[in-house]
Amino acid sequence: MELGIVGLPNSGKSTLFNALTEAGISADNYPFCTIEPNVGVVEVEDPRLEKLCQEYNPEDCTAAPIKFVDIAGLVEGASRGEGLGNKFLSHIREVEAIIHVVRFFEDKNVAHVNGKLNPIQDVGIIEKELIEADLETLSRREEKTEKMLKTGEDKYKEEMEIIKKISDELEAGIPVRLQSLDGKARRLADELFFLTDKPVLYVANMSEEQLANPNGLEQYQKLKNKAKNEAAGVIEISAVFELELIELEAEEKELFLNGLELTEPGLKKLINAGYELLDLITFYTVAGGREVRATPIPEGTEIIKAAGKIHSSMEEGFIRAEVVNFEDWNKYDGMAGARDAGKVRIEGKNYIVEDGDICHFRFKD
Repeated sequence: MELGIVGLPNSGKSTLFNALTEAGISADNYPFCTIEPNVGVVEVEDPRLEKLCQEYNPEDCTAAPIKFVDIAGLVEGASRGEGLGNKFLSHIREVEAIIHVVRFFEDKNVAHVNGKLNPIQDVGIIEKELIEADLETLSRREEKTEKMLKTGEDKYKEEMEIIKKISDELEAGIPVRLQSLDGKARRLADELFFLTDKPVLYVANMSEEQLANPNGLEQYQKLKNKAKNEAAGVIEISAVFELELIELEAEEKELFLNGLELTEPGLKKLINAGYELLDLITFYTVAGGREVRATPIPEGTEIIKAAGKIHSSMEEGFIRAEVVNFEDWNKYDGMAGARDAGKVRIEGKNYIVEDGDICHFRFKD
C-alpha cells in the first residue's frame, strides 16, 4: 500500500511524515522545504501477527508494510508549473491513494502560503490543480485520438466521446473518482492514471486544543460533509502532538492520550483509515520456522492472486491451499486443534480470501 501525502506548503505534511516514519526529515517553516519526495515504510501493528509469531517463533516476523511518500507542497498554479508543480504532480501518479493534509492549526510562527487560514479554500486549491493536471492529460490524449479518426475506425469516435464526457465533468469540478465510468470509459481512465481518480483521505491537522473538541469547529464539520459527499475518508490529527508522542514511554504516552480523551494514537487511526480507504484485508502465511508474514490485499481477492503476492511462482504453479481463519486457529489453540475441530479447509484457486485467513499454499516449483 503506497500513500502519497499532499497539501499546501506549511500544512504539516512533513511533520506528519516524520511522526509516521520517525525519519527526521526537514520540516522547516518555508515553502518547498521538501523538494524530492521522501519515502518511508511503516509496519502495521497487528495483534494477530504477534500471536502467530509467539506460537511459531520464526526467524522472521514480517508485518504488513505501508509506504508513505511525502510529496512537496502544491500551490495555486501547480498544474502550470508554479512552484515546480509539474514535477510534484508527477509523483502523485505513482501512489495508490492520497492523504490530503489540511491545515487547521493557527501558528503565527508558521507562515500560511496564502496569508490566511481557510481549510476549505485550501482543499479547493489542491483539488483545482489536480483537476487541471487531469485535463492536460486528457488534452494530450485527445490530440492523439483526433489523428486516429482519419482511419475511420468506430473505436476512435467512441473514444472521443468518452474523452469529451470525462473532460466536461472535470471542467464542472467533478473528479474522475466521482464520475460514472464503466466498460471502455473505465479502461481509458485506468490507462491514463488520472490524479483525481485516486481515493482520498482528508487529514485535518489540528492543534492539541482543537483536537480536544474537533466537532466544535465549523470548518471541520464542512470538511466532514464534503468527505461524506465524495465517499472520501476524513480523520483529525495533530501532527506535532504525534511527533512528541512517539518519543514517550508507554506509560507517559497513555497519560498524554488520556489528557486529550483519545483512545489511540492518531497514527494508528490514520493507518486503519488507509486500509479502509483501499478496501484492504490481511491474510497470513506460516513458512515453518523461517517466517510468519502478514500480507495486505484488496477485499474480494481470489486466493491464487493472493499467492502471487507472496511470490509469482506460487501463483503460476498454484495447486490448492490449506486455509484456516485466525479466529478458529486462536479458539482451538493452534493448527492441530483447528484441524481436529474441522475448521481447516482445502480451497481451490477461485476461493475468495477473507480477512484473517491463514493460508498454506501448495504449488508446483
